[in-house]
Amino acid sequence: MKPLLGFSRLIDTITENIGKAVGWLILVAVLVSAGNAVIRKIFNMSSNAWLEAQWYLFGAAFMFAAAYTLSQNEHIRIDVVYGSFSRRVQHWIDLFGHVFFLMPFVLLMLYYLVPYVRMSYVSGEVSSSAGGLIIWPAKAILLIGFVLLALQGVSEIIKKIAIMTGNMEDPTPYAATHAPLDEAVGPEVRS
Repeated sequence: MKPLLGFSRLIDTITENIGKAVGWLILVAVLVSAGNAVIRKIFNMSSNAWLEAQWYLFGAAFMFAAAYTLSQNEHIRIDVVYGSFSRRVQHWIDLFGHVFFLMPFVLLMLYYLVPYVRMSYVSGEVSSSAGGLIIWPAKAILLIGFVLLALQGVSEIIKKIAIMTGNMEDPTPYAATHAPLDEAVGPEVRS
């Protein structure tokens, strides 16, 4: 189990570094958007390439941060029932979800994205908008994002099994639960 946990730590480190770095892509996208808006208003000029570059940057930030979000256990879930279970049951639910939902979906996306990106690259596909950008980098962003998500899914499965078998301490031994309404709000709100 130790080699697998080492592999998991390597994936987590890569994911964390990428996840923290892509935050800067949002700033760059905002600057591109603002610059394009200023140029359009002041000089009455615009460029589809700048608009598409902004989309590429937002897409890259979203896709590259998905694996980091998974590693931080921050993906949206409806935990009305989940939070009422013991931590052990929660680990089983997470493991089941990773193995039977996350990984099949991610692997299916990779199966379809590899030829999709390759075909776009080989054909030199460009945007249908006048002055637009080449398309294959945007498609490659999708592929890279799903590769990162697949790797992080493997890491999460390794960690869940290690926690459940006692080979690793649970980094979050107490899962957050929502307090009943009476406890969550003060008496002034209830009356």
